[in-house]
Amino acid sequence: MAFVILEPCGGEKAAECVSVCPVDCIEEGPDQFYIDPDICIDCGACKAVCPVDAIEEEYDLSPKQEVYLEKAEEFFGNK
Repeated sequence: MAFVILEPCGGEKAAECVSVCPVDCIEEGPDQFYIDPDICIDCGACKAVCPVDAIEEEYDLSPKQEVYLEKAEEFFGNK
């Protein structure tokens, strides 16, 4: 399982999550930050520090939120 950054990040991009990630799997994209689902170790450090509550566990996503996991997979797949 991985954590996923959702819509509230788009307007904020606060970046607290980047500095606490122990495996450096969070990168800034053009519209928000993204978590690499292949590297994330599901530790939850990013979720704990997000000031806009934009991070959820993959298995907790609603059908409408699953697009954000797809966006992250596409972002890291294009690197």
